[in-house]
Amino acid sequence: MKIIKYLFFLFLIVFIAGSIYVATKDGDYSVESSKVINAPAPLLFKEVADLSNWKSWNAWDEQKEINMDVSEEPTGEGAEFSWTADEIRDGKITTLSTIPYSKIEQSLVLETSTGEATGKIIWSFEAVDEQTRVTWQMSGSQSFKEKLAFTIQEKDFTEIFQPIFEQGLQNLEENVIRRMEEYSINVDGITEHGGGYYMYTTTAAKLGEVNARASKMISQVSVYMDDNNISISGKPFIIYNQRDERNNSSIFSAAVPTPSQVITPSGSPVLNGYLAPQKVVKTTLKGHNKNAAEAWEKTYRYIEENGLEVDPRGQAFEIFITNPLEVENPALWVTEIYIPVQ
Repeated sequence: MKIIKYLFFLFLIVFIAGSIYVATKDGDYSVESSKVINAPAPLLFKEVADLSNWKSWNAWDEQKEINMDVSEEPTGEGAEFSWTADEIRDGKITTLSTIPYSKIEQSLVLETSTGEATGKIIWSFEAVDEQTRVTWQMSGSQSFKEKLAFTIQEKDFTEIFQPIFEQGLQNLEENVIRRMEEYSINVDGITEHGGGYYMYTTTAAKLGEVNARASKMISQVSVYMDDNNISISGKPFIIYNQRDERNNSSIFSAAVPTPSQVITPSGSPVLNGYLAPQKVVKTTLKGHNKNAAEAWEKTYRYIEENGLEVDPRGQAFEIFITNPLEVENPALWVTEIYIPVQ
């Protein structure tokens, strides 16, 4: 009997000591991972804010025996993303608030074998040069049962979620970059372009630098037209006065259409020009304009294969159907290429 009493008291002492250890153990947790991604903040923000996208990049999806579900409305306040899994049996993330392109706040509820745990998730998006630093943070406090459970497990709370966060951001980067890289080229064939008047400014540049230079020049022309109450009648475009593929050089004009002729004063930085109506071969590029060289090549190949000849008197041009400043995903940019033919 004495041995049983001693064992009982020993067990009681161990139990009390263990309870004190667990109770005094810091139950606060914080998991954070950050990654600089070569994509604009608005695009990354929208990708994360729409919880229906999480299935395509979230690392929880790589865990075994996991089921995911998204609320009918996947964006905005009240949107929910839930899952069931083995290690963390059930969980739910709910969007609490968003500050467009900079911050998303969410609540976290975990249903574990020891009960319910809650926490807070914060996403932040910070511009870094032309890239974006995405930070994914989760914090909260554990109950006594949860601290006890993680004390006897091989991994603590942070060790379980840290690699999930890191892999999730890696997946997010790969997914967004892949979608940004998508493009298509379609040679639409022969058509008649009606031409018209336009305001313009001209410069010389390497072919690879044309679009970057043209963007600033088009802004200059647009400001000039606004300051002088000159109407805009269409999408901005580039006219190639000279385009030398072999030497990677060009002389081009960045232009904005206007409905009628405009007489500009002597010394004006912006001039008025006229594009004559002409027969052209049209090609539509959907995607980043870095793919324009391939689009031009396919257009010239179409001209050759169909027994056509480039009109040496005409001027080839590109029309920017979408504004890159308004459409953050390059995969959705649309550029039309026109090459005059006889």
